[in-house]
Amino acid sequence: MSYFLIIISLINFTTLKAQNNMNQDETLKIPELQFDQKGELIITASSTSSEHDFDFYEGKWKLHNRKLKTKLEACTEWIEFESTQEMYKILNGIGNIDNYLATFDGKPFEGMSVRLFNPKTKLWCIYWADSNQGILQPGVFGSFENDIAHFFTKDNFNGKEIFVVFRWDVRDKDNPIWSQAFSEDKGKTWEWNWYMFFSKFNEK
Repeated sequence: MSYFLIIISLINFTTLKAQNNMNQDETLKIPELQFDQKGELIITASSTSSEHDFDFYEGKWKLHNRKLKTKLEACTEWIEFESTQEMYKILNGIGNIDNYLATFDGKPFEGMSVRLFNPKTKLWCIYWADSNQGILQPGVFGSFENDIAHFFTKDNFNGKEIFVVFRWDVRDKDNPIWSQAFSEDKGKTWEWNWYMFFSKFNEK
């Protein structure tokens, strides 16, 4: 085999591997929501939850995004785009911040996530803000177990009460997947509306 064919084979293998990583694992189930007598969410940390759960995420990343054009309208049209992100630790390791950079409709967009680990409850809380709204969104609470994490909150979307879940799938720590879903029926059904497929940023 010539060097040219070897190079082509390596390129094809890399492309195939990247394509295979850009799939949501349909076998993963969203945990059933639990409520107290007042109808508030009950969220309990896993026994293995740790302040080190996001250590894999430190540094710079490239993201391939798949986002529904409209949410909770039975939309089937997906918008795909690229973005970058950089995460660094704060508060002696019990917190971290990332900066999310993308371009929407030719305009620069910036988002920011703040993640805080509560040593008492062992829960992580994630807050999001972006350059469109300039406010912190309600925190989502959860934890990791077996390299899968689900974070939940109650929110309001277009005048409707909804529940939100973030999922982190970090079984492949070099190619983690983040995804988001909304529910209008207290978790009986969910609509996935955003996926982010991560790969390490190569600065060479």
